[in-house]
Amino acid sequence: MIADLRLAWLLTRGSDRREWWRVTLTAVGAALATGFGLAAVAVASVEGQVSTPYFHGLLNQPGERAGVVVALLLLWLPVLGFLGQCARIGAVHRDRRLAGLRLAGATPRQVRRIAALEAGLACLLGSAVASVFCALLMVNLLQQQLSLSAWGGFALVAFAVPLLAVLVSVVALRRVVASPLGWVRRVRPRHGRVATLTLVLPAVLMGLAALLIVMRSRGPGAASFPLLVFSAVALTGAGAVAVAGITARTIGRRLAARTENPAVLIAAERLQADPWATARTNAAVLLVAVVGVGFVGIRQMFLDSVHHPAGGRPYTPEDVAFYTTGVNLAGAAVLIALLISLGGLAVGTAESLATRRRGLAAQAATGVPQKVLGRALLLETALPLAPAMLLAGFGGAALYITYGGIADAATIPMVVPLLVPVAVYAACLLAAATSLPLLRRSVHPAELRFA
Repeated sequence: MIADLRLAWLLTRGSDRREWWRVTLTAVGAALATGFGLAAVAVASVEGQVSTPYFHGLLNQPGERAGVVVALLLLWLPVLGFLGQCARIGAVHRDRRLAGLRLAGATPRQVRRIAALEAGLACLLGSAVASVFCALLMVNLLQQQLSLSAWGGFALVAFAVPLLAVLVSVVALRRVVASPLGWVRRVRPRHGRVATLTLVLPAVLMGLAALLIVMRSRGPGAASFPLLVFSAVALTGAGAVAVAGITARTIGRRLAARTENPAVLIAAERLQADPWATARTNAAVLLVAVVGVGFVGIRQMFLDSVHHPAGGRPYTPEDVAFYTTGVNLAGAAVLIALLISLGGLAVGTAESLATRRRGLAAQAATGVPQKVLGRALLLETALPLAPAMLLAGFGGAALYITYGGIADAATIPMVVPLLVPVAVYAACLLAAATSLPLLRRSVHPAELRFA
């Protein structure tokens, strides 16, 4: 392991200018995860009832602080998915160096481990920078001396993020095999698919942590509804991921047999070859879409009840500001998760181009226009994502309709929440389109030298 770590350090130091964006993106993802973790530790370290001038008293009571901690911990899910995408594109982009390691006697497993350690070193850099700035910021914001346990939590988060990044990279690279001839490929699993498991397992772990926090602050009885909501979101998101993978193969087969459009035909063949690639890339986006639809509906009903309480006196301006700030912060968390997930989608699309750049160069050399290849790239994202996004919309709608029935809401919104899947779908296409400039480099005839 020490030798692998030394090799990973040497490879990281020897990265050329074309790889600066990979290291930067990995470090940014680690900085985000570290920031969320440090913020959760700082909020959790506050004991008892306090009085803070921030967020209209949202951090004053232990119960509200527990909700903030849970939201910060759940933001780790899209960040870890983003780091996994960065690990994949990093391993494929460095295939010539990986081939050199194979020629020197390294096994495929050792090559994957070295690539994962490279991601861990980049994450260590991002985590260290974020730890310094976030720790100073938290001390100034909380305006009190942090306990020894809080500083221990800071250190734990700072070291846990790079370790998690290495673990996520190992999982992301488990199907990558580098040959001594410079060919990087992905092997298919022999039994079953693990796309749903890779989504559900971290979701279950985060859910258990959230449940323990809520039970500690409010008691076991108050934790039943949050647990039910979390389970529904996790199951709906896993179902949407499964639908994306299953429909990708079906759509690919049908279109390949019937279409005459070159772009559609190329996209159909790609979907048949690896139907679960889209599911892996879009897993975090689909989960955020479920949460987004449910949140928009619940937010509208909740604010209506705050501004127009039924059968009681109106709330004071302080109470209205308290509730409005809380729900707006929750919306900001959902938006941040969506942006991180879209970043992971863009990185995953770029990784797909880097993996197939020799085949794309061969297609371009035979006369396929670059515009056709670009349309095929977008169709690979658009075709299987549409039914999965539809299921995510239905799952989110079921969540806020159930909330409206429990809360006896006067009106249940139907139009605005259901526009969320449409907006997320359009944002996914825009995120995939960001990799089109890379297509111009991928189809360069020089790539044929390594075919």
